[in-house]
Amino acid sequence: MRRVVKTLLLLTLTGFASWTFAETSRAPQTKPSQDTVVPKEWVKSTKHKLRFATSTIQYEAHIGELHLKDRKGKPKAAIFYTAYFKKRGDKNRPVTFVFNGGPGSSSVWLHMGLMGPKMVAFKGTQAPPPAPYQIVANQHSPFLASDMVFIDPVGTGFSRPLGEHKLDEFLSVQADVQSVGDFIVRFLNEHNLWNHPKFLAGESYGTTRAAALVNHLQNRGVAINGVVLISPILNFQTARFSIGNDTPYPLFLPTYAATAWFHKKVAQDIGLADFVEKARRFATQVYWPALIQGDRLADDAKRKIANELATLTGIRPEFWLQSNLRVPIWRFVKELRRDEGLTVGRLDTRFTGFDRDNAGESFEFDPSYAAIVGPYTAAVNYYFRAELGLEENREYEILSFKVNREWKWHENADGFVNVAEDL
Repeated sequence: MRRVVKTLLLLTLTGFASWTFAETSRAPQTKPSQDTVVPKEWVKSTKHKLRFATSTIQYEAHIGELHLKDRKGKPKAAIFYTAYFKKRGDKNRPVTFVFNGGPGSSSVWLHMGLMGPKMVAFKGTQAPPPAPYQIVANQHSPFLASDMVFIDPVGTGFSRPLGEHKLDEFLSVQADVQSVGDFIVRFLNEHNLWNHPKFLAGESYGTTRAAALVNHLQNRGVAINGVVLISPILNFQTARFSIGNDTPYPLFLPTYAATAWFHKKVAQDIGLADFVEKARRFATQVYWPALIQGDRLADDAKRKIANELATLTGIRPEFWLQSNLRVPIWRFVKELRRDEGLTVGRLDTRFTGFDRDNAGESFEFDPSYAAIVGPYTAAVNYYFRAELGLEENREYEILSFKVNREWKWHENADGFVNVAEDL
């Protein structure tokens, strides 16, 4: 009996909870969960050359993970990043922190599609052929003017919670700003970049993050020199097609007009720029005031506006009338080319796709996202491993629908996120 008691005591002290009474000497040694094991920080550096039309740049590429700490000083998240430095020690060389949006997106789109020294070769507006995909030097990269750090927020890329911390802790506007701000401060410390010019660059929800970060970082003594906003959204009232909120409809009308013009669903007697400007004038001078009238808008005036909307968007007047002059984006992308059995993209409305159910209210998938996700996923994974020396075997989370689906917007008391005032 004394031997059994000693065995049970040993099991308790070592944290092993799984055992059998009959064979105490063979108690299985359960390993700690991978979710609670905290890995070490790491960084991998490689040297490269980038040939531009008039010059050649030698630079270093760093991939790695930095850990964020909780109030007890324990790691709470690992942030994966890709950094490019042209020349170390140049105090006048700016550094730009770059991220995409979602929320739930990794930085792959800006990294491999616009701003990084290498990019995916992507031509036209049709889905590309299968792999292999070509990775080429980015002749338009702003790397000529600034070092760059591409950040994957928690839940995207390889970034993830650590220890006992859960993903849910990072899925809100303020929690996201806090974690990305913590990373930036930590990175400035690690590389002694405090006195360098500092910029932020974000796309879509990344502009929301960037605008809020300007204020957040300034309150921590980090003065930002400038902000790059790509496809910006700062006040979400402008893009939420909720009942009682008429703001998005006139604001989206120029996009509808540009899309209809591109797909030749409207008259081509004037150029794209002039056609979009025509839509802007109608939206602000006629359409918006009409929506404000609500049910007081006379039937003949309503019919006249529906006819004009049809000439600007390629959507038949009856559909506008049936929608009470209010067609949200998910209806527009389905309706524009419905008679051809086609849908158009939302991220990029130049792309087209087709659905199983042509009579549905909204498209079943975004053809523009479907066209880019394969090439960018393949390219960034190959690039990390073949050129930057990555040895990580976990999946690189290109776009986390879990993060997007579980994002907590309700912390905003007025119902709409608005970071314009932060900026």
